[in-house]
Amino acid sequence: MKQTIGFVGVGLMGGWLVKHLIDDGYIVHVYDVDPQKMQEVQQRGAIPVEDIAQLPRLVDVIILSLPSSQIVSKVIHESLKLFSAPVPGLIVLDTSTADPSISTDLAQGLLDQGMYFMDATVSGTSEMCAAKDTIFMVGGDEAMYQRCEPIFLGMGRESVYMGKSGTGAAIKLVVNLVLAINRMGLAEGLTLAKKAGIDQLKALEVLKKSAAFSKAMDQKGYRMVHRQFYPPIGHMTTHYKDVQLMVSYASKLHCPVPVISLTAQALASEMSKRPGDRDSSAVICFYDDLIE
Repeated sequence: MKQTIGFVGVGLMGGWLVKHLIDDGYIVHVYDVDPQKMQEVQQRGAIPVEDIAQLPRLVDVIILSLPSSQIVSKVIHESLKLFSAPVPGLIVLDTSTADPSISTDLAQGLLDQGMYFMDATVSGTSEMCAAKDTIFMVGGDEAMYQRCEPIFLGMGRESVYMGKSGTGAAIKLVVNLVLAINRMGLAEGLTLAKKAGIDQLKALEVLKKSAAFSKAMDQKGYRMVHRQFYPPIGHMTTHYKDVQLMVSYASKLHCPVPVISLTAQALASEMSKRPGDRDSSAVICFYDDLIE
């Protein structure tokens, strides 16, 4: 028998995850601070919950899709009230891009109350999420992972158990670090092509056929070439926040990350000049300023 799901945060990614769960036969209760978003997923078969504090007693598993670990912690403590009113046996899956140290603390705190918390991060853009082409990278109790594996496969293409609490969050930062550097490298290469008198679209087509190919070219290349930053499939503000988290986490581990640190500075420069609601491919505008 499938578990009953509670879902908090039905935005760009969460809305698609809810749709996939419903399509897979799950009963899904949803909450979002934006009533319009709840209405949109209600039309797909979700059950809206007006009072988020009621959610833990309606479901077996709660899935969170929220902007940051700080918000996740606040929702767990103050909105769901899981520490003041625990629900033994409840499983909480956090799909946010998380701070591994906060994930670890939440997992231990909820375990002490008889509940389970797993950092179940997602690799993939909102477009990939819509196509159910994402990978879940999960840290936490292995037995709980196995119990929840059908849920992950209901939402995405694949899931991978990474290890103890915090490892799911940590590998998401590793994946996003490499992606961020790929995007910067693509923007820099397209800028050099422009200065060399090469049409950027032609340069992109060559890059895609060459040994330099990466998924970043499919996801962001044409947006960079055509300066098509709306509608975004990943906001600059979110990208910048994630890169800051990478640098901060690496610092805690005394791990040198000079390339992503330079990327963070480039993003800060771009964020100070132009709107943060553009797609993250707008990082190429940082280079536009340097050559114009």
